[in-house]
Amino acid sequence: MSAENIRVVVKEKYGQAALRSQTEKSSCCGPTSCCDPITSNLYSEQETLELPELALRASLGCGNPTALAELKAGESVLDLGSGGGIDVLLSAKRVGPQGIVYGLDMTDEMLALARENQSKAGVENARFLKGEIENIPLPDDSVDVVISNCVINLSADKDRVLREAYRVLRPGGRFAVSDVVVTGEVPAEIRRNVELWIGCIAGALRDSDYRRKLSAAGFRNIDIEPTRIYDIEDARQFLAGQGIDVDAIAPQVAGKFTSAFIRALKPEQTPEDARSMRNQA
Repeated sequence: MSAENIRVVVKEKYGQAALRSQTEKSSCCGPTSCCDPITSNLYSEQETLELPELALRASLGCGNPTALAELKAGESVLDLGSGGGIDVLLSAKRVGPQGIVYGLDMTDEMLALARENQSKAGVENARFLKGEIENIPLPDDSVDVVISNCVINLSADKDRVLREAYRVLRPGGRFAVSDVVVTGEVPAEIRRNVELWIGCIAGALRDSDYRRKLSAAGFRNIDIEPTRIYDIEDARQFLAGQGIDVDAIAPQVAGKFTSAFIRALKPEQTPEDARSMRNQA
């Protein structure tokens, strides 16, 4: 399946998820039920009390990047694939009125839901933008922190996403995302399954590939910290109803998929800056 086809399918399915979140009483990782082991118990009780119920229902992530990113008052933050806005709203509270948080999403339904949640939460220092994470509609060197929650794995062009994240970060800026990563070989049958791609699994990078791609984009001080490792029963939930021989495949993927917190820094002085200074000397 081409990158464009993946984008269209992901957009359609997450639009449907946004609409369902307004009628269903529980949240899930994505448009399929396979992600329940990924998305459960990510936020503290105090955090959930601060948010509208609809924001919680539309929570589709695999971690809590707002807590792990150590956001500071006055910082500017960009959330890639902001969905119903839960991480934008939490981040906005952490950076305070002197800071600003941008939420970027390509799905009209999710953007409408996020803005509704923002209004209910009374959060003024947030802006929701329509666009794709492969083409971020912000200028160079414009934010202090880039966060994301189980979204980069959905992109068919992860190299471009990481280059764009690097571009919009200020020198010294932080990349701090939650994502699903793989620590071993994954059967091709899973990689080919579009529904599992949409559900956070099939598009996940190996941890070594994530490091390599971040480094190629220019990032340094790269760290991947597993936050949850999925066992064989989790694997059975991932694979159920996907037309896959669960008994045959589950043992091959158990323990290989993890939620992880991925940190990296944009150097204070980029190689381009160094070359420019040498040329001017």
